[in-house]
Amino acid sequence: MMSTNFTISRRRSVAVAVGPIIIGGDAPVVVQSMTNTDTADAVATAQQAQRLAAAGSELVRITVNTEAAAAAVPRIRELLDATGCRVPLIGDFHYNGHKLLTDFPDCARALAKYRINPGNVGFGRKKDTQFATMIQAAIEYGKPVRIGVNWGSLDADMVTGLMDENARLPQPRDAAEVTREALISSALASAARAEDIGLPRDRIVLSCKVSSVQELIAVYRELGARCDYALHLGLTEAGMGSKGIVASTAGIGYLLLSGIGDTIRVSLTPEPGGDRAREVVVAQEILQTMGLRSFTPMVTACPGCGRTTSTVFQELADNIQGYVRTQMPIWRDRYPGVESMTLAVMGCVVNGPGESKHADIGISLPGTGEAPVAPVFIDGRKAMTLRGERIAEEFQGIVDEYVERRYGRDADRAARA
Repeated sequence: MMSTNFTISRRRSVAVAVGPIIIGGDAPVVVQSMTNTDTADAVATAQQAQRLAAAGSELVRITVNTEAAAAAVPRIRELLDATGCRVPLIGDFHYNGHKLLTDFPDCARALAKYRINPGNVGFGRKKDTQFATMIQAAIEYGKPVRIGVNWGSLDADMVTGLMDENARLPQPRDAAEVTREALISSALASAARAEDIGLPRDRIVLSCKVSSVQELIAVYRELGARCDYALHLGLTEAGMGSKGIVASTAGIGYLLLSGIGDTIRVSLTPEPGGDRAREVVVAQEILQTMGLRSFTPMVTACPGCGRTTSTVFQELADNIQGYVRTQMPIWRDRYPGVESMTLAVMGCVVNGPGESKHADIGISLPGTGEAPVAPVFIDGRKAMTLRGERIAEEFQGIVDEYVERRYGRDADRAARA
């Protein structure tokens, strides 16, 4: 198996504890997601939060927008705890968060973290008071806060003031640059205000969400250079399907390679009836393909060409990838380290044997016109050759045997002996 010495030097940030999860500091980048159920429906929200956690979401955010939603939060927490799901819940507040946190103290206690948008926490003279009320709730209940600025809901007074100030300059900046400064200034000013009220620095996470990849990069490069708060990354509306995945990967990936970012969310719009957990899988794959974390065994497969007119290798690659991801809830506890295992499913003799040798387990299936045999490589060496109609089942059995032998308790005891 090939290795690399390439390392990413991460920006140093203040560590923030969200329940048992650490954001920032020396902690690995954290994956989070958000439910899209009506939070007032405690059962549906708990079930979706549990599915997101099972997929690998380490933090789950829920909308808290009404009295019914706030009243349901403690029940959601109880339902999750009853199933053994300890994933921390983040409350997403807009407009009326000050009232909900005050009127529903059990909600304030049950949440592990609050998300506050300074652009809509209040307007006019009420803004400072209502922001302070939310920060004081965080102080009272010992909760961290993400101050999440969004370019779709910027403080209108701040933007107007910066635009007017810019217009008076001998050489005014373009509007996009002023908007970026408004995002950053809003986040930093709100964080400073929270600290003045009494919220410790190690309970503050910042984000500045936009929808454009280039704007995201520009904003976070500047924000990261101007503070040491932990930073949450993500496009505010990434989009659907491949567009959302590509945009998120381009923006988040660039920033992570630059050492910027402590927690991420891939905000995909689900297909109608689609699985919300898809965004968790994409976030994990961004981190794993960049070598920052390992979540599940990775499957390498060739794209196919005129040498691979059969679909056998495609079907096997898809089946094996689905199989290992399905097994991970069991394997994660039973076989520590299995998430770093690599597999290769290749379609012909050109690159098949070579790529298979680089993986922990690899199989090179016969291409068009090749002999109907499939050599299997384990730890870089040819271990056996499969033939016949049951290659897929036999290869899956080989994977299971390898996992048990390398990552099982007997293997651990042998390594310690």
